[in-house]
Amino acid sequence: MGAITGTFKGFGVTFSHMFKKVVTTDYPFKPPVPAPRYHGRHVLNRHPDGLEKCIGCELCAWACPADAIYVEGGDNTEENRLSPGERNASVYQINYARCIFCGLCIEACPTRSLTMSNEYELARDNRQDLIFTKEQLLAPLLPGMEQPPHPMRLGDSEKDYYVGALTNPGTSAGAEHATNSPGRYQVEEHPGVTFPGAEQHAQRAAAGKGDKA
Repeated sequence: MGAITGTFKGFGVTFSHMFKKVVTTDYPFKPPVPAPRYHGRHVLNRHPDGLEKCIGCELCAWACPADAIYVEGGDNTEENRLSPGERNASVYQINYARCIFCGLCIEACPTRSLTMSNEYELARDNRQDLIFTKEQLLAPLLPGMEQPPHPMRLGDSEKDYYVGALTNPGTSAGAEHATNSPGRYQVEEHPGVTFPGAEQHAQRAAAGKGDKA
């Protein structure tokens, strides 16, 4: 008797799903939109003048439980300045074959250089291609930014940069809220590597100004 009851219960689950809305995703033609705080591919952000926010402190590498991040710090000079202050990241790599997307590296970053986008299409045919370099992770230049190296444009010291970061954040604003729409832009030197879209960033900025008005 119990076996018969169990059979009917099993068929009951099957029949109940026959009348529910289909949840199959039409990927890749209609990819699902992840949550706003989804942990996807990392982005190395820039200051509003184009200088890199990463100072090569290696705190993200120390915080990573999977040992997926490798950083080598370098010295800035007046002739070769990549970031404010004394140090920059001469080498920055993330191994996505090891990364568990926990976000601890984001919490450890003292300059909000490292954020996570909504990009989740990271499959590769070669494991070597899963090691993303600094050039692939760097956010592209937005209008008004200048390609480093160049002198500091926002002040005479790194303090001038980070004090005004809340009102003038550069490319870190909205980087973690990137969408998978066709509006995403790419770095010309690395076609196929996508970054948070400048169009979405401009739309949010315009919407914010409209709300204040």
